[in-house]
Amino acid sequence: MPQPLTSLVTQVAELLKSTVTRVVFAESCTAGLVSASLGRIPGISEFHCGSAVVYRLDTKTQWLGISPALLEDPGPVSSEVGRAMAIGVLERTPEARMSVAITGHLGPNAPPHQDGLVFVGVARRQPDGIHVDCTRHVLSTQPFDQAGLPGDSVREWRQWKAVEVVLETLRNELINKPLNHSM
Repeated sequence: MPQPLTSLVTQVAELLKSTVTRVVFAESCTAGLVSASLGRIPGISEFHCGSAVVYRLDTKTQWLGISPALLEDPGPVSSEVGRAMAIGVLERTPEARMSVAITGHLGPNAPPHQDGLVFVGVARRQPDGIHVDCTRHVLSTQPFDQAGLPGDSVREWRQWKAVEVVLETLRNELINKPLNHSM
């Protein structure tokens, strides 16, 4: 794991513990790196339920219940699919109170309008049902060797940046939107 993420992973783990929040992930373009990064923390299994790595479209459909029509239009790199992934993985993980999902295109060979584009969906169990938000991020094309992250390609650099975006999103959610634990 890149050194700059070590502090962020520790912060997220401490927040999960202090807020008594169990989280599950659905990862496409990060291919499990979010889960693996958080999994380095001793004792995190109390709060980290797991991660569904759903790289292929059919896997998104079979594992998370994403509609093939949604994957066709607007397509896998969209807010709608990010939201559906977050809901799908949370519905399939009853012990989790929150989920975070990421989908995107990190290159190479991305269509120009999708190059470096990711969507991060966050779903939360609340007494009145599941609430979900999704945010759009464009990962920079700045030279990856100046970013302090490992990797020998822009794609690998973007994967680590995507992990950072997911963990920052989770950290901010845990700080700014406390869960109602009276469920």
